Amino acid sequence: MILKHARILVVDDEPDVLFALRLLLKTEVREVVTERNPELLLSLLRQQPFDAVLLDMNYRSGQATGNEGFYWLGRIREQAPSTAVILLTAYGDVRTAVRALKGGATDFLLKPWHNEQLLQTLAAALQPKTGSKSGGGPKKPAGPATALLGESAAMQEVRAIIEKVAPTEANVLLLGENGTGKELVAKALHEQSRRAARPFVAADVAALSEGLFESELFGHTKGAFTDAQASRVGRFEAATGGTLFLDEIGNIGLAQQAKLLTALQNRQVVPVGSNTPVPVDIRLLSATNAPLHALVARGAFRQDLMYRLNTVEITLPPLRERDDDVQLLARHFAQVYATRNRQPVPEFSAAALRKLREHPWPGNVRELQHAMERAVILGTSPVLLPADFSFRNPESGAAPAPVAPMAVNPLPLLEVEKNTIQQAIARHQGNLTKAARELGLTRTALYRRLDKHDI
Repeated sequence: MILKHARILVVDDEPDVLFALRLLLKTEVREVVTERNPELLLSLLRQQPFDAVLLDMNYRSGQATGNEGFYWLGRIREQAPSTAVILLTAYGDVRTAVRALKGGATDFLLKPWHNEQLLQTLAAALQPKTGSKSGGGPKKPAGPATALLGESAAMQEVRAIIEKVAPTEANVLLLGENGTGKELVAKALHEQSRRAARPFVAADVAALSEGLFESELFGHTKGAFTDAQASRVGRFEAATGGTLFLDEIGNIGLAQQAKLLTALQNRQVVPVGSNTPVPVDIRLLSATNAPLHALVARGAFRQDLMYRLNTVEITLPPLRERDDDVQLLARHFAQVYATRNRQPVPEFSAAALRKLREHPWPGNVRELQHAMERAVILGTSPVLLPADFSFRNPESGAAPAPVAPMAVNPLPLLEVEKNTIQQAIARHQGNLTKAARELGLTRTALYRRLDKHDI
């Protein structure tokens, strides 16, 4: 099922959630219908077939049991057994959502969600099932995360390792500079594994203070500390049955390393404020741009923890060692951003391609992606020229002087606003309420800007 042709039904009692999902999905799918009252769900399914239902787990104020989600999941399964059902749940409901997967749900997403992850989950849910009777589990079609572009020898080697390692239960350590695509590889490993139908949960552990580390990864009970107004499961438990991806693993302190090692050795976690261990079943993927082996030699990283992390080690090549892939990636991103901004796909002049190949790309693929987005938005002709790309000098940190002054145009101001919004959302890990508060906007005003900028 192609996402563009899909009819999606969203059932949630929060108007802000319905508004946000309608904005996100209206340009991605054929039709999106939103409904606050779950009592009308079955009649909507009778009126027309839907390819997928995004279903909230709780509808009555103060309720967090998930019983209503179980009930409506069962009714959907009775009336429309072929319809994919993706549960929407808060952190405190993850245990319930995991049980619901066994009751017939296709997948579940945590609130607040990341838009890209939601679209990937929806696309995966709509793919035809292609399980094989010969064993080995269902084969999942390649999705956005498995589309590791590049024909260079280095990238072919990375893909070969992924294909060999993904079906195993081996923990994998991903090494490489910032922007080389470590999280993309982690998602590919998950999507090609036997755990593909289960959650993929990511955490940037370097962003967690020592006080938050245990709470975020292992969970906490209500009243465990001042702000713990409700119990919350951690990332380990949320990923049970699936894959846990710990990014920036080389930047955590020795005390945090010891707690992580204990959880991995015992295959259980103890939530903050509790004395009861909770068993977890995860496959661990971790990543770092730090020289981990050198840190071990200096005593800054535990050797026993590194042995737990790197059953298999994959080093991702920097873009400067993938000259053959620069043009392929540039054309790919040009297609993506031209389509997203409803513009014609530009061509490249020979001089522009030469400039892209000769640039050292200290920011790797991420830098190329941003450079292409800017060039597509600000380009003034159907052919991209060298002047459409301006790079910072890696030694001085300064950007080169502009080739020519730009005419007064409102577009740069719109770009500044869009970038500011994207950065605020990224800082708050997709939490739109916190992002809106930082920006001095109401949630509704933020949604309008998300729609305006097609974020």
